[in-house]
Amino acid sequence: MRLLIADDHDLLRDALRSHFEREAPGTIVRGVGTVSEALKALDDGIPFDILLLDLRMPGMNGLNGLVRLRERYPSLKIALMSGEAKNEDIRLALAHGAVGFLPKTLPGTALLQALQRMLAGEIFMPENIAENAIQAGTNALNGTFTKREREVLDFLLKGQSNKEIARALELEEVTVKLHIRGLCRKLGAKNRTQAAMRAVELGLAR
Repeated sequence: MRLLIADDHDLLRDALRSHFEREAPGTIVRGVGTVSEALKALDDGIPFDILLLDLRMPGMNGLNGLVRLRERYPSLKIALMSGEAKNEDIRLALAHGAVGFLPKTLPGTALLQALQRMLAGEIFMPENIAENAIQAGTNALNGTFTKREREVLDFLLKGQSNKEIARALELEEVTVKLHIRGLCRKLGAKNRTQAAMRAVELGLAR
């Protein structure tokens, strides 16, 4: 596992690095203290598997830091961390493509398990987070799709090929590919298969 931790508290970064390297031998951890430093680390070309991003760190400005990172690296898995997990924070994090929300009070063992689940493609939320917050995040994400993206997603969920979708919607196949690219960006997926899987996980199937 190649992990990038973006948090402005040196002590927390060092503690997390020590824990992950001890409990998951072979794990590579790099720590940075600002959103700009996180972007620079990613721009250097190091292939990180997941980024743990502090919600209250310099450069975040609400969730603007998450948005910047997602726009530049749409396929990177990003999980938000915070000292407190407010429903509104979780809703917005999900809507902007985060793969999880981790309270800093989460024990080290549980945090490692959460990372492994997110790397496997799951969306992680602590069990004590209200279900309505998760549903609100799903609804917000669904609201970002264009009408045509929503139609294409419905066909993807039925297992239709690009050619079949193009024929059904009377579109050029290249246009269908553009809509799928938009869906992948918004869902934080690398390809059409991952986009469909993430949509199912988020309850977007109709």
